[in-house]
Amino acid sequence: MSEFDLFAEAGSSSVESAPPAGAETTVDMGAPLAARMRPRTLDEIRGQDHLLGRGKPLRSLLDGGEPGSMILWGPPGCGKTTLARLFADSADATFVGFSAVTEGVARVREIIKEARLRKQTSGRRTILFCDEIHRFNKAQQDAFLPHVEDGTVMLVGATTENPSFEVVRPLLSRAPVFVLNALTADDLVAVLVEALADEERGVGATGVQAEPEAIRFIAEGSDGDARRALGVLETAVRLVDDDQCLTSEVARQALQHRYSVYDKSGESHYDIVSALHKSIRGSDPDAALYWLARMIDGGEDPKYIARRLVRMASEDVGLSDPQAIVVVMACRDAYQFLGSPEGELALAEATLFLATAPKSNRAYRAWSDAQSAARATPAAAVPLHLRNAATDLMKDLDYGKGYRYDPDEAEGVSDQKYFPEEVREQMFYEPSRFGHEVTIAKRLAWWAERRSGGGSMPEAGEEP
Repeated sequence: MSEFDLFAEAGSSSVESAPPAGAETTVDMGAPLAARMRPRTLDEIRGQDHLLGRGKPLRSLLDGGEPGSMILWGPPGCGKTTLARLFADSADATFVGFSAVTEGVARVREIIKEARLRKQTSGRRTILFCDEIHRFNKAQQDAFLPHVEDGTVMLVGATTENPSFEVVRPLLSRAPVFVLNALTADDLVAVLVEALADEERGVGATGVQAEPEAIRFIAEGSDGDARRALGVLETAVRLVDDDQCLTSEVARQALQHRYSVYDKSGESHYDIVSALHKSIRGSDPDAALYWLARMIDGGEDPKYIARRLVRMASEDVGLSDPQAIVVVMACRDAYQFLGSPEGELALAEATLFLATAPKSNRAYRAWSDAQSAARATPAAAVPLHLRNAATDLMKDLDYGKGYRYDPDEAEGVSDQKYFPEEVREQMFYEPSRFGHEVTIAKRLAWWAERRSGGGSMPEAGEEP
């Protein structure tokens, strides 16, 4: 349920008849506890001191009565809708809210028309609150632009997704982004204690007392979401026995299941896969397993995870352990053979192998440099001695002439050139000092020495 939907359930309208956030109103005790306990002033809001503390940017805008258009980005239950209503109160403006989940551009046009008429007839401004603004496509978001530009409305957009990806750039240039934090467990404890004691809006009239451990359990299990915490408290109060004591066991029954904060198509997807990749690159097997578990528990496609692990085997391990990609591919096949949940252990094995393997990005860098050189010289001709003489005409044109077959050379390596004449010889691949690349470095050095005419023949069976 979105913040807007919850507010609507609380009995308040999304149209201009809604009372200011700080006004004294009759509390609808049939509304959800989270709606009843919605902060009525800025000082009641928890967890956003970086924006709302004295002298902080958002507080200064609100105290000045000129909040302007903005985007509020934060996780569920951190106070985005509440802030928008308080903006309207501070600016003495009409609050009009709607959800991008259930309404479209047609409703926006109606709101704009009403806002323009309101401004012309009474001079009263309009705060247009768009919950879940990221659900609008680019064309729909563009519909806001002229009306924000000419001041017909002050747009406050709320989103749980990264505005960099989900909000069009022209709108971002007119509406600065303010980032709201998830509430800490201590913040939520304070919210719960207040709701438990409040007899007018909260559950204080029930007489229920709570063990501190139970309140802490609910706070920590709500993962920064005040709305969820209050919802769990409300359920827990209903489950309390005749002894009127909210215990940890009752709290556990009310909380039920903690949901993974993960979105397969959202920012958390990219953040967590980045954390997995960097934990493997940093050779921390325990952290790598944690992020792998977060992805699987969040519903990520294990085949996607396997593809990422194959990439890591090439990018971060490379030839420091040539078996890395072999092992990861085998683990991928094992997952496909077993499926979930049994096959997940194979992905864990691949993750551990990569995290504990020696690391080298030399193959990755060599390929990147070679691509750059190839793109800089796309027409460089292949030297004649490297060309394949497939016909008599090609032989007559000296294709393949002078080519030396390395296995027939006395020391198994010739000193011929392999780069085009237009391209200077350069080193793309330089082995690292770790793992199998130590052996590769010795071999390359041995070959280079023979090409220059130095060194001696290796003994029989000796690897250069």
